[in-house]
Amino acid sequence: MMVTPGPAAAPATRIHGALAVPAGRAAAEDRPLAHWQAQAGAHFAPPPVATAYGALLNHRDALAALGDAVHRPPYQAPPKAPVLYIKPRHCFAGHGSAVEVPADASELEVGATLGIVIGTAACRVRAADALGFVAGYTICSDLSVPHASVYRPSLRFKARDGFLPLGPWIVAAHRVPQPDALEVVVQIDGALAQRYRTAGMQRGVAQLIAEVSAFMTLAPGDLLMLGHGPAAPRARAGQRVRITIEPIGTLEHRLVAEVAA
Repeated sequence: MMVTPGPAAAPATRIHGALAVPAGRAAAEDRPLAHWQAQAGAHFAPPPVATAYGALLNHRDALAALGDAVHRPPYQAPPKAPVLYIKPRHCFAGHGSAVEVPADASELEVGATLGIVIGTAACRVRAADALGFVAGYTICSDLSVPHASVYRPSLRFKARDGFLPLGPWIVAAHRVPQPDALEVVVQIDGALAQRYRTAGMQRGVAQLIAEVSAFMTLAPGDLLMLGHGPAAPRARAGQRVRITIEPIGTLEHRLVAEVAA
């Protein structure tokens, strides 16, 4: 079933080029992707997204790495539906930003993932129609304090200030015709740390939107993270993280030690 929003619904977000918010500018600008790529060394504010939702264990190899643990308490069985969590707005950081590593953590896990920006309110959307509800795509560095809990990680591990660098921009959906066939490459201090393909997801972009919108409405501007690959790398204060997903581009940020209050 596909539900189209009525007149009272929020207007759809339409992005025809690359949408980015350069630091210090009040409004987003709609420019061709090449324009922003020429400024890749600049610092960008986070793209103007609303609520950010992440999907845990969506990559087949990441789930397989748990082995028999998924059949024991508290899990009992592999997940049969998307396992979601929320990253609040205070987590958002832009391209070129410095993210603090908390004093009680020696390193952070870097969950590099494709970000799906919703353009039209999606409620009970069929998978066959789901890509029509996407405004565009961005790159997400879903940072976490390493932890053992898989299904229900504590907010203090996932939702610290700056724990979701995004961007550098949102590329219009029509410029990414095959979101389930993208390569995600993570470098830490210039060295290859992870490489995986979105083709390895249990639920591709359309299926994830369909299953999430089956029980809640995704609003224009919401960000749905597809999920990261297996063996997410870790980085320490003083290191630089670089995530590339073509044809979207490259997101960079650094990690710094927490400043004492």
